[in-house]
Amino acid sequence: MSSSTTNIESVLHEERVFPPAASFSEAAHISSPADYERLRAEAADAPEEFWARMAGELHWFKKWDTVLKWDAPHAEWFAGGKTNVSYNCLDRHLETWRRNKAAIIWEGEPGEQRTLTYLQLHREVCRFANVLRRMGVREGDRVALYLPLVPELAIAMLACARIGATHSIIFGGFSATAIIDRVNDAGCRVVVTADGGWRRGAEVKLKETVDEALKGTPTVEHCIVVRRTGSRVNMTAGRDHWWHELAETVSADCPAAELDSEHPLFILYTSGTTGKPKGILHTTAGYLLWAHLTTKWVFDLKDEDTYWCTADIGWVTGHSYVVYGPLSNGATTLMYEGAPNWPEPDRFWRIIERHRVNIFYTAPTAIRAFIKWGEQWVSKHDLSSLRLLGTVGEPINPEAWMWYREVVGGGRCPIVDTWWQTETGGIMISPLPGATPTKPGSATKPLPGIEVDIMTKTGEAVTAAGQGGYLVIKRPWPSMLRTIWGDDARYREAYWSEIDGVYFAGDGARRDRDGYYWIMGRVDDVINVSGHRLGTMEIESALVSHEAVAEAAVVARPDELKGSGIVAFVTLEGSRETSDALKEELRRHVAKEIGALARPDEIRFTDALPKTRSGKIMRRLLREIASSGAVSGDTTTLEDFSVLEKLRAQEEE
Repeated sequence: MSSSTTNIESVLHEERVFPPAASFSEAAHISSPADYERLRAEAADAPEEFWARMAGELHWFKKWDTVLKWDAPHAEWFAGGKTNVSYNCLDRHLETWRRNKAAIIWEGEPGEQRTLTYLQLHREVCRFANVLRRMGVREGDRVALYLPLVPELAIAMLACARIGATHSIIFGGFSATAIIDRVNDAGCRVVVTADGGWRRGAEVKLKETVDEALKGTPTVEHCIVVRRTGSRVNMTAGRDHWWHELAETVSADCPAAELDSEHPLFILYTSGTTGKPKGILHTTAGYLLWAHLTTKWVFDLKDEDTYWCTADIGWVTGHSYVVYGPLSNGATTLMYEGAPNWPEPDRFWRIIERHRVNIFYTAPTAIRAFIKWGEQWVSKHDLSSLRLLGTVGEPINPEAWMWYREVVGGGRCPIVDTWWQTETGGIMISPLPGATPTKPGSATKPLPGIEVDIMTKTGEAVTAAGQGGYLVIKRPWPSMLRTIWGDDARYREAYWSEIDGVYFAGDGARRDRDGYYWIMGRVDDVINVSGHRLGTMEIESALVSHEAVAEAAVVARPDELKGSGIVAFVTLEGSRETSDALKEELRRHVAKEIGALARPDEIRFTDALPKTRSGKIMRRLLREIASSGAVSGDTTTLEDFSVLEKLRAQEEE
């Protein structure tokens, strides 16, 4: 197989480097490149000893017998051990000064605020755990959670973990059909929802959607409803129950179950692909260990920090870095219910200023929205409390990275650009802010204990600096998915069959001469132009580096001569107007930045791009529009259907 069809060509060049400030490194958990190399070498040379030492940071009812049992592609971590995620996140802090420390600070979109200390959170979790038991939920049963971003969602997660029920969180915005698919696949006995939630000033009526879904979910016996908005809802006698009424009838004492290390903690369904959703299964000890370690290492988490990850808990980022990782570290985690631009585009900056947030972790798609809205919304607020910034969800283009650093971080905050997936459970590649010099757009290096590589499709290592290929993980890690719920054959096929003997992440990447990794996007987003395989992220980065462009998405369309043509969907900065002259200017700009090969064949201006509810651009839909003008695939995860309709209308004009 020729290299042109085996590897992904890199056309992005970035030379800027930002070393950690000495003052930051001095106080960091991992404070130098030497510290990083020591941990990395320990994990590589004696992995089981390394993971055993790390696992000592958790509480165990019974220590494990074996660190790792590996029968590829199936892993058992800390086999024979007994622990509990809820105990690690709550009970062990109650014997320390953290007992009365804020565990969760919550702000609702209308402006309400609640704070729960570790003691208060523990009581609420125990009460709801007893509510679930009264509903007949037992160890191993599945519970679906379909809620807005309110404290009760974290309480319900921790209550499930406390009694050994497996939770399946469904983002509070999915349709009834999406709920039916997920609830039936997992065989959930209980659904927990709310009357509604708030988003951009409007009520999202969750109970109505659940009522429709429950017509097609035969395994569900009970529906527990949180009163959030106060709107009138239908309550079916015998099936539906108010959360607050049930909580008044039970004890606040519920000892944590001593669970096997491999007990199923949660099922989370991946989105954005056609066909049946994949229920990613994560288990107890290994998942918690990696969420715990990565939260401490990557965010350099300190006891005095107020930490804010903006992700919804309906996505894996919210599981790992809003709830489980921060709470296991005894941190104060902030939750915000609503949209970043409600009532005005400075809502996030108001929250940071009000709560003196120190660590801010958000998505590149949000950062690009901030850029589009304008830095005047940022400069209105005192963000001097910030000491660390992070990005998650997709590759960030260098110019957005620089804007984030300079405008939000005031040029003083390190940025941790993190790469990971629902399937990995936790961050895999990221700077360590006290140890790693950063480069705009690079996730830098794998964390200690994580062995990644770049390979050709035939399984050969790509050794040339800057040459793209397939990003793989070569050694099992504690938080890895265990299987796809109810479909182990699909698990083997989806993750372990592409390249023999390794986990294939689905992403393309390159490694530069310093050993830094640059994520080039999903390999199914690669464009084959005249025999050259180009990653879409790099072309998008070139477009966004133009002063007129706020956001861009690049896809392929069939081309008889070149194989594929390049179509760019472009959103402009707020004050810029569309024109044919600007289209040509942008095409020339891409050619100048990264070469004529990457010059878009067509540029289409659009007010917005189709995104999932977690903020990822749905390039699959754009490919269908660019190729045929129609969309036939799954759109259940699309946030705003009007965006798609406008794009279709443009196609018809």
